[in-house]
Amino acid sequence: MDKEERIARAKELFKSGFNCSQSVVAAFADLYGLTEEQALKVSASFGGGIGRMRETCGAACGIFLLAGLKYGSTDPKNADAKGENYRIVQELAEDFKKANGFLKCRDLLGLDKNLKESPQPAERNAAYYAKRPCVEIVASAARIWAEKHEDL
Repeated sequence: MDKEERIARAKELFKSGFNCSQSVVAAFADLYGLTEEQALKVSASFGGGIGRMRETCGAACGIFLLAGLKYGSTDPKNADAKGENYRIVQELAEDFKKANGFLKCRDLLGLDKNLKESPQPAERNAAYYAKRPCVEIVASAARIWAEKHEDL
């Protein structure tokens, strides 16, 4: 798949009911030796701003997970490799904020910072998609990853 196909795949996954993190990670899973099922499971907890707590956007978490898959260190004593991975994550976070205005889910959705939401996800229907920018945020995250960190 080329970049545009991966971005379209991330949007398609989100529109089919997967959360924002799952949609981003699964669109690139094959590049890192993961099956789609593995990608969906490992990223499942990050939707709704991490467990629907409306903290860091799940789409952003998705590209951070991809950074770990591509650049993550497996040597606990290699501080340089850890530092390089963290530098990449910080760069991705800045790119995400530049593209979307915020990093936090609640800010992206314009929600009250004191709002306590149920862990139950909202029903996906036409009204949901009409009022939420999530599809385009998922596309934005996938584009950031595809353009800066993959030679597709």
